[in-house]
Amino acid sequence: MQITDHVYSLPVTLDLGGAERTFTPTAVETEAGLILFDTTLPGYADELDAALGEHGFGLEDVRFVVLTHHDGDHAGALATVQDRTRAPTFAHWAEAPYVDGRKFPVKSEDERYPPARVDVELIDGVGFSTLAGPLELVETFGHAPGHSSFHLPEADLLIAGDALTAADGELHGPAEQHTPDVEKAMESVALLGELEFGHTVCFHGGYVEAGDERVREIANGE
Repeated sequence: MQITDHVYSLPVTLDLGGAERTFTPTAVETEAGLILFDTTLPGYADELDAALGEHGFGLEDVRFVVLTHHDGDHAGALATVQDRTRAPTFAHWAEAPYVDGRKFPVKSEDERYPPARVDVELIDGVGFSTLAGPLELVETFGHAPGHSSFHLPEADLLIAGDALTAADGELHGPAEQHTPDVEKAMESVALLGELEFGHTVCFHGGYVEAGDERVREIANGE
């Protein structure tokens, strides 16, 4: 769906062992082309391309890739996306070693997705210029060592990654069973509650019409 001017959610529904799962990367337009936030599992770049096609784009329109973190459902298809787009990839410095193969992914066991390059390692507060207004990285550690969310204040939107989840149109906290440091992750939720935004897109659960007020409730255990 088109969330607002120049911002698109890209739900990709996959049949994994007879069960359907939906992942939601996000694309934001810039003067140079699209920023793609996250990919999908390895082997599903074509499905991501089809999701872009719903908005008149394709992988050929991706000029930059930004990762919220290194989990396989977010970075698994990155190597293929890089091969098809030649787009430089940005990730928080604490996530980069897991993406490029220097470290083994935190939540993987025997296998990992193909390592992929990280061209620029990011820190808190790094900004991007987009057609939807300035976009800023917010460190939201806990779900992953360098998990990052992205705030678009002029679009009144948070790209949450896995710092938040959504279900049935409701906004929730991080998935505890997939979060190694739940205490830190909830501190990150409280940090997000200090921002101003009325809408959120989560990688798991997609777009919801809920923002900072609901995030503060989650941080308070409500």
